[in-house]
Amino acid sequence: MARINKNTQSTNLVIYKQEKDNSMILVTGGAGFIGSNFVRDWLALNDEPVINFDKLTYAGNLSNLASLEQDPRHIFVRGDICDTAHISRLLAEHKPRAIVHFAAESHVDRSIHSPGEFISTNVNGTFSLLEAARAYWSGLDGDDKSGFRFLHVSTDEVYGTLGPNDPPFTETTPYAPNSPYSASKAASDHLVRAYFHTYGMPVLTTNCSNNYGSFHFPEKLIPLIISNARAGKPLPIYGDGMQVRDWLYVGDHCSAIRRVLEAGRLGKVYNVGGWNEMANLEVVHTLCDILDTLDPKASGSYREQITYVQDRPGHDRRYAIDARKIERELGWKPAETFATGIRKTVQWYLDNQAWVRDVQSGDYLKWVEKNYAARDTAQEQK
Repeated sequence: MARINKNTQSTNLVIYKQEKDNSMILVTGGAGFIGSNFVRDWLALNDEPVINFDKLTYAGNLSNLASLEQDPRHIFVRGDICDTAHISRLLAEHKPRAIVHFAAESHVDRSIHSPGEFISTNVNGTFSLLEAARAYWSGLDGDDKSGFRFLHVSTDEVYGTLGPNDPPFTETTPYAPNSPYSASKAASDHLVRAYFHTYGMPVLTTNCSNNYGSFHFPEKLIPLIISNARAGKPLPIYGDGMQVRDWLYVGDHCSAIRRVLEAGRLGKVYNVGGWNEMANLEVVHTLCDILDTLDPKASGSYREQITYVQDRPGHDRRYAIDARKIERELGWKPAETFATGIRKTVQWYLDNQAWVRDVQSGDYLKWVEKNYAARDTAQEQK
């Protein structure tokens, strides 16, 4: 087995002890942004193998896992979570002690253009995965059955939007999704809850705020701004840019998931946030200022490239996470502030231009043209 590497890791990371030499976990969507960060961190901390099951759609990228290419603990399998038979075969063959479910269509703008894909993956796919997991879990005995876990990774967007003075989302906030994406994730959350209450399946759910960090696909705000700024392109700001989000460094999110998997109460929900509420425009200003320092232009500031475009339909005004439950019950809290995490993120993109170039091709470029060209035109016509 590969040697455990405990260096350069957040203080929140948990070193797991294997109870059996053949124990392993199954991760869905482990080639995507958050999933690949989770897999790399997991294998950096302990020797328990990972079966990484990913469809490799536009946001699933094997180069995210290049550092694990020769690692025998990383078993990659390409497949679709809607394929119950394929999942069932994997479970029967590898007998994982847990499933960590990241696989999802995740961009709100994409869900507005193509909602059917979100229903297929996020709702039907989660149902198929639950069915395969239920059959597998039902066939286990003794400690294997009592120790099995199904951890579903979800989003704070299921709770809807907040007013400027509203208290942050808690685990008991009523669901009020406002986009096809958030509605599909809400449906998947409800399915997971139902499998606990109906069948007794040992499930856990986490609802996170906006993630940022390394290997983030450049359709999302932070990597898009970094990429466009360095390319001399406009930095598109939806509406007035005053939409507020709570920003969570991806490494902190991964440590929270590990902690919930280890000690979370069955059937419960844990909100995971970074305690970093910021308006989108403030985030963009921060990115421009960091780039002005780390990668300055020949003249002027990157702020000069900021361009306001038409807001997206139904854009939620504010999200905020109350993460006191996970701190109170499980002792977890984020290690990074936004100031420390965002500087690490910008530096990573500057240091990994080959990765950025590789993902900025084909489907991604078509998507950016489709999403932003129409907004620019609409803004000019106002």
